[in-house]
Amino acid sequence: MATVAQLLGHKPKSIFSVAPDAPVLEAIRLMAEHGVGALLVMQGEALAGIVSERDYARKVILKGRSSSDTPVRQIMTVEVITVDPGSTTQQCMQIMTDRRVRHLPVVESGRVVGMLSIGDLVRSVLAEQAQTIEQLESYIHH
Repeated sequence: MATVAQLLGHKPKSIFSVAPDAPVLEAIRLMAEHGVGALLVMQGEALAGIVSERDYARKVILKGRSSSDTPVRQIMTVEVITVDPGSTTQQCMQIMTDRRVRHLPVVESGRVVGMLSIGDLVRSVLAEQAQTIEQLESYIHH
């Protein structure tokens, strides 16, 4: 079973973030530009929250707010669920399922070192399953 550190080793090192005072429109533009569904909200080096497309849909669009006048701070999730590099893919999937989240910031010694999406985890599990099947087929044929 792969660890978060191993998964991060296969991803680009960039971490996409936005400031709490930035307008929501800027956050949505950044998500679209980078092809991601969520951004970390960083106050300097500190993780202040996370903002997702879901937050935008539920807290801006459905409430009739203005994307250019609403700061990210007003729609972000403040109680961020994080994992550490030693967590396993299974632990991460369980957290995502139980807490109904699609993104997990990875924090080591109080510092953000990456972000995992549900897609990252699904790809990892599928690769592990394919490898297991290949090993079993090889064993059976020998």
